[in-house]
Amino acid sequence: MRLIEKLYSFIILLSVIIGISIGQIEAIRANVESFIVPLLVAMLYITFFQIPIEEIKKAFKNIKFTYTSVIINFVWTPILAWLLAFIFLADNPALYIGFIMLMVTPCTDWYLIFTGIAKGNVALSMAILPLNLILQVILLPIYLLIFGGRTGVIELTFLVESIIIVLFAPLFLAFLTKIFLRNKQQLRGKLISNLSVLPIIFLSLAIVAMFASQGKLLLDNLNLMWQITAPILLFFVVNFIVGQKVGKVLKFPYKDRASLSLTTLARNSPIALAIAMTAFPNQPLIALTLVIGPLLELPVLAIITQLLLLKANQLN
Repeated sequence: MRLIEKLYSFIILLSVIIGISIGQIEAIRANVESFIVPLLVAMLYITFFQIPIEEIKKAFKNIKFTYTSVIINFVWTPILAWLLAFIFLADNPALYIGFIMLMVTPCTDWYLIFTGIAKGNVALSMAILPLNLILQVILLPIYLLIFGGRTGVIELTFLVESIIIVLFAPLFLAFLTKIFLRNKQQLRGKLISNLSVLPIIFLSLAIVAMFASQGKLLLDNLNLMWQITAPILLFFVVNFIVGQKVGKVLKFPYKDRASLSLTTLARNSPIALAIAMTAFPNQPLIALTLVIGPLLELPVLAIITQLLLLKANQLN
């Protein structure tokens, strides 16, 4: 394992601290949000470029993994999120709604980085990505209606734009790069080796930008952070155990089990935050919950990644 991967937890925490710190400067806070999407696009382009197309095709044929992931993400997880919200946040409707929104939207970008570091099946994780995105867009208003007693007015234009820019643009560019290098395998291998560290760097910079743009709201409401911490941490602990147990029962190999855990743990806070700011402009505490989410999520995912690596080393 490279040094940067060993220091991954520290890098994540440092990125959060730097983001909140520089976000106290008004000029930075007002402009830094525009860097988040380009950084995520660059991260995904390199990640997609490193994945053999033939493995992605095989991943789509893994029906058992797909069904298992979808059931955990879109049946079990909403029920778990509602139970935790009801127990811990019933007295604060804004935090309640924000927590539900965060937990019912599976991640569609940086979980691939965590999967790669944990030596999981990245191709399999990427195969499930478009399905996760489509289902969360369709089901989020339904979850809000069922579990929150209201629906959010989702801005479809923003969602379509996000899908095209954040997912399909880097995937298409990576595909074009592969075609260009089709007969240059040595150059392609060298590029993959030299660029392999960049996704972590781009992800860290995206985290800095995210917390620089939203950190002030967090600092102004620090007392609420403790109220949301317990259900968020419990969500990750319970779902990690569920993912590992289900993977063992279904006899998934380590790589697939690691992928299952991370695709059912990581949440889509950037898109959920954008939806919250559009659907609930007069409820800033909903957005606050979605800011606190990744503050806890990213270090937890980094720790879980290291736990998965320990398991992988024990199997070798």
